[in-house]
Amino acid sequence: MANDSSLEAAPDTITDTITDTITDPGSPLATYHFKAIGIVHSCFKEKFAIPRQPALAPAAKGEIEFYPPYNDPLAIEGLENVSHLWISFIFHQAMPKEDEVRLRVRPPRLGGNKKIGVFASRATHRPNPLGLSVVKLDGIKDGRLQISGIDLLDGTPIVDIKPYVPYADALPDAINEIASDSPELSLVEFEPEALVAANTHGQRLEQPVKALIEQMLAQDPKPAYQKPDPERIYGVKIWDLDVKWRYLQAGRLTITSIKLV
Repeated sequence: MANDSSLEAAPDTITDTITDTITDPGSPLATYHFKAIGIVHSCFKEKFAIPRQPALAPAAKGEIEFYPPYNDPLAIEGLENVSHLWISFIFHQAMPKEDEVRLRVRPPRLGGNKKIGVFASRATHRPNPLGLSVVKLDGIKDGRLQISGIDLLDGTPIVDIKPYVPYADALPDAINEIASDSPELSLVEFEPEALVAANTHGQRLEQPVKALIEQMLAQDPKPAYQKPDPERIYGVKIWDLDVKWRYLQAGRLTITSIKLV
């Protein structure tokens, strides 16, 4: 179990702690204290192009590093029997401003122009900056959880982890008429040099670079209301790479370059 001396205590900053001022627990003025138990090391280095839901990009990989005292092997005993996990985390780059209230949001699924109630959406702007994702547990290495199918930004603080329980968590009769089906996928192509670079960097990193780019960009990360401009070059950072692409037409894009950051 890794026990780096630099992790003697979990950070105590606004990005990984929700301040504690508890009065009467039933009072609307009560607040509660949550301290990060660990941090995500993710392939996604910026918010743009992260899949809008977990599991949409199985090639998206990362790991969870625990802070003391949860970097003790006892805390993860039994996880070898589990295939998937629920991850509770903090949207550390979408912290609400003091006294900010958003009752309605513009979810990307509805084109980014139509508003719905905040509790009918999974938008990152929440009353409290808490997120919930289900991820695949690929293994445990040096006390760190190896996870995939993630939608988590690098550096995301983790506040809790629970095992996925199929008989209770999988609800085949569930209905969501706002998002009843998975989004339509775009065709992702590679220019010859970009294809070579994807395979080369994939071997160097020992990561599925080409598959991640395809799965990530097939979701079409640009705002739905924005028409594709063939002259515009888009970019995103994954691992230590800068990926560039352009749209040939609606529903079709090509990777133009993949270079080290």
